[in-house]
Amino acid sequence: MPNWLLEAELWVAVAFAVFLIIVFRFGVHRSLLGMLDQRSAKIQAELDEAKRLKDEAERLLAEYQQKAREAENEAKAIVAQANTEAKQIAADAKTRLEEFISRRTKMAETKIAQAETQAMAEVRAAAADAAVKAAEVIVAETAKGQDGKALLDNAIKDVKARLG
Repeated sequence: MPNWLLEAELWVAVAFAVFLIIVFRFGVHRSLLGMLDQRSAKIQAELDEAKRLKDEAERLLAEYQQKAREAENEAKAIVAQANTEAKQIAADAKTRLEEFISRRTKMAETKIAQAETQAMAEVRAAAADAAVKAAEVIVAETAKGQDGKALLDNAIKDVKARLG
């Protein structure tokens, strides 16, 4: 027997060739290729689904960013309106306070004027009484009798008319 027939590499090559013939004879290669094609189709479907989800996520992100900008603008508008209203309320409060102070000042001035008028009337009355008594004393000492009494009555009436 030749020496080359005893080589292990030869028998591995022969066994591999027989294996390939059996594989091709029974169509195993077709089922392997079919499984690879199925696997490839499944991977492609997953990639397509991932791309669709990515596009949808980007669309949602853009939509939420737009909504966030709109909400921020709305918040700024609300703050601006609140500031405007606060300024208006402050101005109204200032106006009401000034009106209140003005009314209180007028009331105080009126009360002061009334007190002044009343005090002047009391002073006049006291002065009139004092003048009447003084005139009475003077006339009583200077004028005696019926003429003095008539003179005294006329003087009292005259003083009361001038002061009253």
